[in-house]
Amino acid sequence: MVKVAPSILSADFSKLGEEIKRLEHAGADWIHIDVMDGVFVPNITIGQAVVKNLRPCTALPFDVHLMITKPERYVKEFAAAGADYITIHQEASDEITATLEEIHACGKKAGLSLNPETSFNAVIPYLDKIDLLLVMTVHPGFGGQAFMAECLPKVQAAKNLVEENGYQLEISVDGGINYETGQQAVTAGASVLAAGSAIFKAPNMQREIQQWHELSRQ
Repeated sequence: MVKVAPSILSADFSKLGEEIKRLEHAGADWIHIDVMDGVFVPNITIGQAVVKNLRPCTALPFDVHLMITKPERYVKEFAAAGADYITIHQEASDEITATLEEIHACGKKAGLSLNPETSFNAVIPYLDKIDLLLVMTVHPGFGGQAFMAECLPKVQAAKNLVEENGYQLEISVDGGINYETGQQAVTAGASVLAAGSAIFKAPNMQREIQQWHELSRQ
């Protein structure tokens, strides 16, 4: 079954705890938490203190997406705050292998993300070292952007290598995801859909998530 990881970037920040409980009740699989520093991306969101305060609100896995420069500086802090997956950007660190190893040493699952302009070849050396590959289908930094279908060949390439080599990792897509673009991503090989607006603005959140769960990989 396709996993649905709603991004709280689209939630009502005045009641984040309630929003997370609403996502859990609606059938979400993970909670996607976008952490932005205003340097790697042109926006600032939340930090480890907020993650820590949200942790008691749900038992769902926290998929913490670090869109920050030199993420190796904060791995231990986000691990202690309650992250389950910690995803760093290929473009944001010169110490990718060491950072992935540190995430695992903290007892967490390690993710690696790449931006639309980054070649898929850049992440191939790390596929045997990660638990999650996050393919950005928008330029990171803001919600509500249009889906970039030209990024889907990366998802297909990842799926092919996973199957050929027996890698144990999830393939996630993030950016402009709704039911229609989600189906495109799942058909290409995605196993996790990270989305904000389409989930939070749905007339019936529970029904929307259920429909996404029913998308099939082909």
